[in-house]
Amino acid sequence: MAMSFDSYMKDMVKPMREDLTRLGITELLTPEQVEEAIEKSKDGTMLLVVNSVCGCAAGQCRPGVAKALQNDTLPTYTYTVFAGQEKDATAKAREFLAPYPPSSPSIALFKNGELAHFIQRHQIEDRSADMIAGDLIGAFNEYCK
Repeated sequence: MAMSFDSYMKDMVKPMREDLTRLGITELLTPEQVEEAIEKSKDGTMLLVVNSVCGCAAGQCRPGVAKALQNDTLPTYTYTVFAGQEKDATAKAREFLAPYPPSSPSIALFKNGELAHFIQRHQIEDRSADMIAGDLIGAFNEYCK
């Protein structure tokens, strides 16, 4: 029996999802889950990673997030949406990232429901995972106290 394209894609991206979920980051799969997460973040801080299949997500973004989450000061909540997979959830998340254009991968930090720090794709693709982690740690230390 032939595997459908959707099944193939799900199998292909599973390890890319697990790079973040194994860190305790919760996947947001629906627009409603995104809205609930934003609402929860109004009482604290929230990291939102827009994951993707590209090389800079694998080489810099996800490893940078993993290193940053070893910091002593951390966001109250950590979530991820997967661009190109859960399209509706990603579109809803991007509504809260304005005025920034759609960017994947990208990393957002919210404080009390408001976007406080944002790392766009162009700030990921030419930087190392250590540089991205340093950027995030600085934001964590500033906004997550």
